[in-house]
Amino acid sequence: MSRAATLFLLAFSVLSGAAAATGGNPTPGRKDPSRAADKRERAVKPAASRDGEAEARLIEIYKLAGQAKSREALTRAERLVADHPNFQLAQLVYGDLLAAQARPLRTLGDVPDGPARAGASMLGDLRQESLLRLKALRERPAPGTVPSQFLALSPRNKHAIAVDASRARLYLFENTATGLKLLADYYISVGKSGIEKSVEGDSRTPLGIYYVTSNLDPRSLKDFYGAGALPINYPNALDLKRGKTGSGIWLHGTPPTQFARAPLASDGCVVLANPDLERIIRTVEVRTTPVVIAQSLKWVAPHSARADGKAFEDALQKWQKARSGNDLAALTSLYTSDFSSYGKTLADWTLVLRADLDKRAGRPVQLKDLSYLRWTDANDTMVVTFGEVISGQRTGATRRQYWVRQGGQWKIFFEGVIG
Repeated sequence: MSRAATLFLLAFSVLSGAAAATGGNPTPGRKDPSRAADKRERAVKPAASRDGEAEARLIEIYKLAGQAKSREALTRAERLVADHPNFQLAQLVYGDLLAAQARPLRTLGDVPDGPARAGASMLGDLRQESLLRLKALRERPAPGTVPSQFLALSPRNKHAIAVDASRARLYLFENTATGLKLLADYYISVGKSGIEKSVEGDSRTPLGIYYVTSNLDPRSLKDFYGAGALPINYPNALDLKRGKTGSGIWLHGTPPTQFARAPLASDGCVVLANPDLERIIRTVEVRTTPVVIAQSLKWVAPHSARADGKAFEDALQKWQKARSGNDLAALTSLYTSDFSSYGKTLADWTLVLRADLDKRAGRPVQLKDLSYLRWTDANDTMVVTFGEVISGQRTGATRRQYWVRQGGQWKIFFEGVIG
């Protein structure tokens, strides 16, 4: 076996493990890359703008090279870089395959020593990007599992997003009548300094539970942001409670000169290839789409996630009962002493609650379109959204609450009307 095939066999073996774990389909929601690639090769012009298409073709090239089918791999690599001349990782692989025609390869991304030293940082980034793409395809979530944060979503949450920073991967879900369905997943870049944002300008991507707040028109943005941008609500109530600062965290695309960015490349945003971002923009709704950003996602069976939420559901029912029964003492006992809502302390909020109870005059409240997501780090936190409808009315305010578990008891540290 040639040295080139030996090097690419490592990548292929990783991919083979991914295929075995997913019944032969490395990327859920997409066609098998080998069959899709064959169809593209027969087409007059590839569907270059389809989300995930370029990555699927790149993985097929790894597979062919690992099988020592170097001529076919080279042909497909040439076509890939022709269709996506700004796909730097594809250019690197194409260069390796060309070089392998004349000499043995020493490493992936094998360029002469002089250029290698001059471009060491870029080469390192591209090699890391390659490893992360393959890692995400090898370590697939088990079929039917969901990220542990998604305990309950309402029908209003038509889609959901989860980001796994350790795998440089974003997962897009549809919320169906039978639960969350994984539609697709994509390579992403995060902050230059990594994750766990704390202060303005630290070039880190925040960790937590957020929501898409708007959809920015790409015509209003610089080319740097590519196909568009979906801002999220960083800093959220938990971030503010912890004294975190900063703003302007978006899911956005790449500039025209880049198909993808290095794994650690942004100022804190989550960055996708433009075709992938376009798919997400077409799919999700603002305000109702949750975005979980985690260092590493834990995938669990849906019934396990629901069981984890049972103790919290009991606390939420106590809140609803106290609010319906005009029991101010029982109601305020469910709020933390350091509660804060847009500058209002617990004492201020108690006056708000009293006024609300008086206005309702004993009419019970119902919670509609309830969703709750769990965030666990140093503390156990629940992000809860629901419509509060007073008996006799058809609609009501949409509330969001943040609960924290203290000494085994769930209590509210933030509450506000969001719609």
